[in-house]
Amino acid sequence: MPFSSLTDPIELARAEAALEKAWAELQPSLPSGCGERERTNLAYVVASLVLLALDEDDLAQRAIDRFREKA
Repeated sequence: MPFSSLTDPIELARAEAALEKAWAELQPSLPSGCGERERTNLAYVVASLVLLALDEDDLAQRAIDRFREKA
């Protein structure tokens, strides 16, 4: 589980909101059939960045940028 390391409820909520925001931007550009795997990969990216971000918008943008770098 990507967010299992997050124990602070505020950080967890921020990560979940950032994941939804980032996924909404990235998902339309991904090939069909790989959605769940890519969403899980994105969730791990979000989890790895949650302590660096200023807020959920910043976290979503950082996650989008990192995800695109790896693609």
